[in-house]
Amino acid sequence: MTEPMNEQLAPDGRLRHLLTLDGLPRTALEALLDRAQAIVDGGIAGAPLAGQAVCTLFFEPSTRTRMSFQRAAQRLGADVLAFDASTSSTTKGETALDTLRNIEAMGVRGFVVRHAADGAVASLAAAAGPDTALVNAGDGRSAHPTQGLLDMLTLRQAKGRDFSGLRVVIVGDIRHSRVARSDLHALRTLGAGEIRVCAPAALLPTDAILDGCRVFDDLDAALDGVDAVMMLRLQRERMEEGLVLSLEGYHREFGLTATRLRRARPDAVVLHPGPMNRGVEIDDDVADGPQSLILRQVANGVAVRAAVLEALLG
Repeated sequence: MTEPMNEQLAPDGRLRHLLTLDGLPRTALEALLDRAQAIVDGGIAGAPLAGQAVCTLFFEPSTRTRMSFQRAAQRLGADVLAFDASTSSTTKGETALDTLRNIEAMGVRGFVVRHAADGAVASLAAAAGPDTALVNAGDGRSAHPTQGLLDMLTLRQAKGRDFSGLRVVIVGDIRHSRVARSDLHALRTLGAGEIRVCAPAALLPTDAILDGCRVFDDLDAALDGVDAVMMLRLQRERMEEGLVLSLEGYHREFGLTATRLRRARPDAVVLHPGPMNRGVEIDDDVADGPQSLILRQVANGVAVRAAVLEALLG
């Protein structure tokens, strides 16, 4: 498998692709956040990507991420090509690499790629032309870097730039979550004071991703005194796989309720990458409550993705 960081940075440190937040220098990460915040505050002047084309190359379904990237590219003045795997030549046996090369041959240099296989986007980046830039919009369980960036931007807006005093807990199916991995990479890079994770044992990863984290199997204890709660979606197939006995049982043990949230700091904020399973990992009164930043995350996603595309293609 291609090592993402080998392809992600040019020899001069410039960002060639955005494949992962793992190992991304803090200066590069903060520069993207600063640019995204400037876009939130003042918008985008002119059309910096006019005349360029961006293809959303999605080999698995997505609504929020795809539309967010498309909106970001449009705001930058780029032409947007939407690739739909279900109606493409991939159904006839064409490989992802052949698909990429054919679209490159049409003069497209920006690709936003989502794929079910770990490392798939890094492999495509390694084979892409020297002027082509790829953004990982989620691959397998590996990474979802723009989600990690928008989560950090949302936290920074709520809690300030200095993360050293923050206690953050990530709750849910961490084992299968590319979002959790990108958030953990970003929180470490930004120097978060304490990172907690909470999940049933069957939904905890066995690799080194949890190094340095405090691990809990009791949500009430995990929430004590935290500044931010990052909830993860529970995919219903985990119950079919026997990793979760029932949705009701999961909600009872690991669902975020208003009563439970009171164990966190009074000014604690709640995040969720969506889509939410209301009544499973999060209750309505929390998701829609005053401490929820979930819709702000969605809004910030457009600014973050515009900052990334601008950095790669501008």
